[in-house]
Order: sequence, then C-alpha cells, then structure tokens
Amino acid sequence: YCTLCPRRCGANRLSGEKGVCRTGKRAEVSSYQPHFGEEAPLVGVHSSGTIFFTHCNLFCIFCQNYEISHQGIGNPVSGRQLAEMMIRLQERGCHNINLVTPSHVAPQILLAIEIASKMGLYVPLIYNTSGYDSIETLRLLDGIIDIYMPDFKFWDSKVSEKACKAGDYSQ
Repeated sequence: YCTLCPRRCGANRLSGEKGVCRTGKRAEVSSYQPHFGEEAPLVGVHSSGTIFFTHCNLFCIFCQNYEISHQGIGNPVSGRQLAEMMIRLQERGCHNINLVTPSHVAPQILLAIEIASKMGLYVPLIYNTSGYDSIETLRLLDGIIDIYMPDFKFWDSKVSEKACKAGDYSQ
C-alpha cells in the first residue's frame, strides 16, 4: 500500500502493481554517470556521481527530463545492481552519489545503500528531489542521506495543480 509520496496512491508495488509514478517493485534507472551539471560545491574537481531514476511522482508539464520522467526511458535494476552503480561512480572518483528524482524509489535506494555500504561505499549521498516528498519518507532517510537538494517549484497551489495536478505541493 504505497504512501511514499503525497499522492498516497495505495498501489501494492510489492505484488507488481504500479503506482501513480508508474513504478513497481524495482527501481528503474535511466543512466548513471559522472556529472558536472550540478552546483559547483557538489561537482568539485571530479564530478557528482549521478543516478537518474526513471519516472517521477510529480509529472511537471515543463519537465527538462521528459523522456526519463514521462516516457519512462530506463531499465529496472535490483538492489545489488543499484549498489554496484554507486560503487562504480565512487571508484571513478566522483565526490558523492547524487540520487536524481528519488522520491518514488526510496525503499529501493535504502536497500542499495545497505548493500553498497558493505561493499565499501563511503562518499556522501545527495537526495536530489523535486520537493514533492512525504514527511514519513524523509524520516526514513534521516541519518542516511547527507545532503538534501530539493528543487522547490511552487508556492501557489493553483499553479502546482495546473502544472502537475499536485495542488498540495507547497503544504
């Protein structure tokens, strides 16, 4: 019964049902790579190690990652595969692991972090979110995520309703 985000769609994702975010049991990843397109303190000299998750719980009509978020271009990954991505990025010298649009896959991320930490993951973790997160999900991440980077979008609920069908965005 999924309540990961404020939409609280109730999908039984463990049994294969997909939620409003169109994500089922497994996280889906569009790409992972060293990335220099973030804020300078996060990129440093060797880059931020970004993992771009497929799908999204917000669906902005102005999304810059439309192919990933709306069209669902990406591949399902296991917790072990996600952990291996984190380790590979760390081995490439990335200063951090930057989880992009992670809100709808927080449990899968937590599993991967547990696996990756046993494999030697030590770089900081960044939660690069649209800002459409539930307090309960953020509490699950407390003490695990090092940097929260919400890309806050709306103060006006009428605008967030029109742009994302999320009139509760700023609450």
